[in-house]
Amino acid sequence: MRLTSSIWVAAYIRRCHIEGAYAVVTRRGAPEAGAIFVVLDRLDGTRVLFAQAPQALISSEDTRDRLFIPVEKVGDAVSVQEKLDRELKFDPDLWIVDVEDRQGRHFLELA
Repeated sequence: MRLTSSIWVAAYIRRCHIEGAYAVVTRRGAPEAGAIFVVLDRLDGTRVLFAQAPQALISSEDTRDRLFIPVEKVGDAVSVQEKLDRELKFDPDLWIVDVEDRQGRHFLELA
């Protein structure tokens, strides 16, 4: 059984805080099944945008609830925001979570 987006985001933010990183929801999407995007701000002017991987990329042995892949490997705030704006035009029910970590940790493998 898959967690709802709202529960997954709440748990992810808690995980980030436990690990010492700042995380906040900057856009709330559909509580049940909204797509989730994570913006990792390295606090050096660079950001990485992560999106949920398509279900076809997730193996049957993978026990994680969601798998994330980088969409924008390393970019600035403008390029990441442009990508998010394009996604919002396509899907207005998406979630955006911002994470700030100087070490570049995103904790998505722990979520």
